[in-house]
Amino acid sequence: MSFSEIYQIAGAGMNAQTIRLNTVASNLANAGAAAESPDQAFRALKPVFSTLYKQAQEGHISGAHVEVSAIVETDAPLDLRYEPDHPFADEQGYVAYSNVNTVEEMADMMAASRSFETNVEVMNRARSMQQGLLQLGAK
Repeated sequence: MSFSEIYQIAGAGMNAQTIRLNTVASNLANAGAAAESPDQAFRALKPVFSTLYKQAQEGHISGAHVEVSAIVETDAPLDLRYEPDHPFADEQGYVAYSNVNTVEEMADMMAASRSFETNVEVMNRARSMQQGLLQLGAK
């Protein structure tokens, strides 16, 4: 595996985790948001990751990287609260709030941050190996 492939794989991982962090930020920004109807309520977003394999000759896999193939809304139920005095209350007095679980989002944010940092470390190690090879060649 070449150094450029290592950088491409780690870069793709960093890009995927950046998108994951952006969806977490969007979800947290909309946590507890009330809507006029359940159809208009914010639903938490989640990225869908897929692996892309690079085929070498003779059908062998020479590498792979991750990409975000879609961003989907979660199917968790909305938070319906009985608040008859709220301006968004329906005929029965219920208000639809987003289905964002802040604890789950914070855990997802920590995992995405750690994964991003791991990819940065992979790039740093590859760069360090390249510099070591260059120093060997200079001696």
